Parts: sequence; structure tokens; C-alpha cells
Amino acid sequence: MSRVRNKLKIGLTYDLREDYLKEGYGLEETAEFDLPDTIEAIERVILDGGFQTDRIGNIKALTRRLAKGDRWDLVFNIAEGLYGFGREAQVPALLEAFNIPYTFSDPLGNAVTLHKGFTKQILRDLGIPTPDFTVVSDVKDIDMVHLPFPLFAKPVAEGTGKGITALSKITSRKNLEKVCKQLLKDFRQPVLVETYLPGREFTVGILGTGKDARALGAMEVILKPDAEKNAYSYENKEHYDKLVEYVLVNDEEAQKAMEISLMAWRGLDLKDAGRIDLRSNVHGIPHFMEVNSLAGLNPVRSDLPILCNKIGMSYHKLISAILKSALKRVKK
Repeated sequence: MSRVRNKLKIGLTYDLREDYLKEGYGLEETAEFDLPDTIEAIERVILDGGFQTDRIGNIKALTRRLAKGDRWDLVFNIAEGLYGFGREAQVPALLEAFNIPYTFSDPLGNAVTLHKGFTKQILRDLGIPTPDFTVVSDVKDIDMVHLPFPLFAKPVAEGTGKGITALSKITSRKNLEKVCKQLLKDFRQPVLVETYLPGREFTVGILGTGKDARALGAMEVILKPDAEKNAYSYENKEHYDKLVEYVLVNDEEAQKAMEISLMAWRGLDLKDAGRIDLRSNVHGIPHFMEVNSLAGLNPVRSDLPILCNKIGMSYHKLISAILKSALKRVKK
């Protein structure tokens, strides 16, 4: 492996939002991509750890660098990708082809968990509570939805609240048809339709892999009066500072949310760090909603760093712990 002055050489793969905006993509299309200060913050921690860094960029840049013969001891990967259900798996798969280790989950974990329907099928089989659901792949499938109202609809493979608005909570067959048709048209992918849960909403941070994984804490997501109703939507996430309140909680319901999250993380065999979103039913029982195997890492606006800050874990300590987890897997 390539070394300079005995320092591990760590590459960084990522998708910069500004690059795609310049190409004509819209704000919502690029919502999951990173800001320059995210890359700078991660790189600063890696350099402080005594490593050498190399900014690679997105998968196209990675492909060019690999073809040129460049190699790294480890790649810190936060590239979300742009196309297809395998978009978050593309960089890890390419790195595996060249036997280059990387942070976070493998291609299988990233591909499965991007598809909310497949994820929920697996976790339901493991006995982990998740709302009843169906996947609408075509307009004709709408007539096959027989779940009781109210329902909730969202794109099956998006993050950052994309495709979620106040209209995502559905109370009639007419609205179900209207919302599903619009989502199928706008996002060109199936729609997840699930039972709407009226209880508290939590996000739980996870650090580590397998038996070493642990729940960092649970943060309740509370919408302020001026927020878009019914959901932690794209609009609410984009303007979180004005519309959302995050509260660190550790009551019995929150502890159950952390227990379920850790079971889901291990059941899906995810790696290093991530975030799981849950919502409680009318009886106060948390249910798994979705998992972020590549959670946002902006030091100011991303949910996982916000949660870590609330439990007294600095951003530097979070990124260092992710690196430590990945390097431990490499040594095995």
C-alpha cells in the first residue's frame, strides 16, 4: 500500500452539491449532497489524527484516479451517488474491486437500505416493529393498497425528506391516488405507502459495527408551530433552525427506540456509524421508519453531529471514532 513518511494515506470520496447545481440540477435533487465545509471539517480531523489526506471527489473522479493507478490505504466515503437504487453502493463496490478498504457500510448494506421497502421486509422478518406497508411501483398498484387510513407516502429510495410534504399524510382514496401519481412522476421510482403513526418521532445515532455497535442516544424531533405539518419534510429539514426543535431524550420510550435501532443496525449488518429514524404508534411503541447507512456529517446542520453535540461528543471525536471503527475492520 502507498505510504508517505509512514502515514496512512486516506482518500475522501464525496458529492459536492455545488458541482451538480452548476450542471443544472435542482435544489431538491441535490439535497443529499455535501457542502464544502463538510469536506473541510472531515479532512481537518483526519489530518489531526496524523494521517495524510487526498481529496478524490465523486465516483467519476474516483474512476479516473483508479485508472491512472492511484491507490489509498483507506477511503473515507460519503458519496451518495446520483442514479439508481445502487447509487450509494457504487463507490464501495468500485473500491472493493481494487481491494481498497473504506468507511461505512458495504455495497450490499447501502443498496438494501436505500430501498425502504426491502429494508422493512427484512426487519419485519426479524421481528422488529415497523409500520404496515406496501410498495406502489405503477399507477395500477394504487388500487391494490388496502391499508386503513391515515397513510403516509414517500419515494422508496430518497433521503433528506425528499418528496415528503404535509400532503404525504393521506386520509382518503382520492388523495392516495393523487399523491402516488405525483411521486411516481416526479421521482421516477416506486412509492412506499405505510400506516401513518401519530406518536413521537425519534432519530437515534449508532456508532460501531456488529457486537461493537452502540446507540449513542435518542433525539426527539419536534416540529415548531410554523413548520410544515405531519412530517419531518424536506422543507423542515432545509430550514431546521427555524422550524424544528431537537431534544435529547432518555425516557422509557426513547430507550425502547434505541434498543430497536441497535437491533435493526445489527440485523442489517451495517458498519461504522449511521442514523435510524423511528416514530411511535398510538400506544407509544417506537417503530422503525428508515435507516441512514451514510448519514449526513455536516458539523452544524446534520442530525448525527447535532445529536452527538447534545450528548457531549465533539465532532472531532465522532469522526475519529468512525475512522477507528473502519481501521479495526481493515486489520481483521
